[in-house]
Amino acid sequence: MGYDEKTSDSGSSAEMAYDGMSSFPRVSASKAIDMNENVDAKISNPLSDTKMDDLMQDIELFTEEKGLLDALDLLKRGALVAQDPASADSMDVLSNEEKAALRHEAAHKWKQPTALYLTIFICSIAAAVEGWDHTGASGVDLSFPQEFGLYYGARATWILGVINACPSLGAATIGWLLSDPCNNYIGRRGTIFLSAVFCLLLPIGSALTQTWQQLLIVRLLLGVGMGLKAATVPIFAAENSPARIRGALLVSWQLFVALGMLLGYSANLAVFKVPVIAWRLQMGSAFLPAIPLLVGIYFCPESARWYMKKNRYQEAYQSLLRLRFHPLQAARDLYYIHCQLEVEASIVKNSNYFSRLTQLFTVPRVRRATLASSTVMLAQQLCGITIITFYSSYIFQSASYSARTAVIASFGLSLVKFVFTLPAIWTIDTFGRRPLLLFTLPNMAWTLLAAGLCHQFMPFSNMEARVGLAAMFIYLSAAFYSLGIGPVAYAYSAEVFPLSHREAGMGLAVATNFFWSFVIAITFPRMLVTFTPVGAFGFFAGLNCLAFILIFLLVPETKQRALEELDYVFAVPSQKHVAYQTGTVVPWWFRKRLLWRRDAQLEPLYDTDKSIVVR
Repeated sequence: MGYDEKTSDSGSSAEMAYDGMSSFPRVSASKAIDMNENVDAKISNPLSDTKMDDLMQDIELFTEEKGLLDALDLLKRGALVAQDPASADSMDVLSNEEKAALRHEAAHKWKQPTALYLTIFICSIAAAVEGWDHTGASGVDLSFPQEFGLYYGARATWILGVINACPSLGAATIGWLLSDPCNNYIGRRGTIFLSAVFCLLLPIGSALTQTWQQLLIVRLLLGVGMGLKAATVPIFAAENSPARIRGALLVSWQLFVALGMLLGYSANLAVFKVPVIAWRLQMGSAFLPAIPLLVGIYFCPESARWYMKKNRYQEAYQSLLRLRFHPLQAARDLYYIHCQLEVEASIVKNSNYFSRLTQLFTVPRVRRATLASSTVMLAQQLCGITIITFYSSYIFQSASYSARTAVIASFGLSLVKFVFTLPAIWTIDTFGRRPLLLFTLPNMAWTLLAAGLCHQFMPFSNMEARVGLAAMFIYLSAAFYSLGIGPVAYAYSAEVFPLSHREAGMGLAVATNFFWSFVIAITFPRMLVTFTPVGAFGFFAGLNCLAFILIFLLVPETKQRALEELDYVFAVPSQKHVAYQTGTVVPWWFRKRLLWRRDAQLEPLYDTDKSIVVR
């Protein structure tokens, strides 16, 4: 992890630390990451230059300090594998069984322990809760306003917007702020359990409200639980997942958000004709997926990285033993993660909650992660998915669909989002995060524009064809969303922060997403009236183009890097990344794609050491 020259970009010298980090291993000055400086990154293995005697001595001190003496011999072998993974098959100190386990791991990346897939499944249920909560509002938009005396006019439109948007407001103002202290004191699992309690009780409370003011307050509190869950679940899944398939496993968040929406719309249709209380049943049904989440989370292993942050290394080792097939793999990963965390801890000290929030903007490495994750989360809202999700039934009914047909059309929309998220399981770790993002946005731009233009150029007399064609383009836009920015946004934000700032950083990213979701949700009903459908959809088509430019300039690739290795990706100054994209990538693309120059070569931004460990 050496670096070349430093730049003059100033940064804060604020200091932070992990609980209980020691002085191991021996990392040369040239390999230390200084988060308070801007540097050119060389991604490498922190153990690659450590002498054998020093490594063995460090392991002995490490096991004694962390209470792991029973695993001393195993940790020594694991450290040797972490130091030089390419030579593991020729190491005499490894048994044939251990070599076979390493070969099997390399050849079968999807062969993982049950505990890992259980963790991802429970995280997926949490995502389904999120999706179901969203669709509860979409379905009842057609019925509850009448019961509360909200008929037509500007006042009723704004109240409808506020009720739909207030969960996002609760998540953006309270939920994300609670994420860091909750994770700090009760861990990833405890925080998810707490959020599940919110998501169990508050949908029931929504169904029992008697005024729109009561409904607003209950949905605001629901947003607090949603913010806690959205800020913690992707982190929990990312920290427990191997780097080679981490992106694919994190796609489960968006996949099951779409599934939750599908189930939510199914529930809406199932009770659609129930007299008087249909909307109450639709809103209340969102408590159902919270039950298995509430029970299942405590069958999952806690994040080993969280245990290590708390200096609970014995529990971290036990967690990794559940998440890896062979003890050698657990020992290797425990020590390698520890080494990477030591590099971070060597320059960050005395962190507290408020300093971590401040350092999201003052420490260059962390600031770049904040900028990248916030850009991706902002782009997810600029692309217009919120207007499609929250107001799908409203949009279709406004286009002269019957109420029942509008709900069916919304059900079809959620089915499209679920089906088209499936390919991202393969593409996110094959093509990477940036290509999927850059593919999504221009395609959403033209489909949204086309949906709006259908209202302009299709004859009003042929309403059936007009609405059908507009619905087709809305479905296409949702399909492109599901192939790219939908699954990438939360996966990306969960990866990019160092462990010291992961909860605060992910919380801020979630707050960014929910805040702009709130702004869009509350303004879109009036926008639809003021701008007309043509102007509203054209406006969001333009925002997609803006989001494309921001992501192209500001968002680095994170594909198949261990979480700690991303410290070196985000050590590159933002201005250098922008200069590389505009001065190197754009000319290369022009020569390669437009001039058909087969000899065009793209110079890499990062200097990569082939000895890097990829688990």
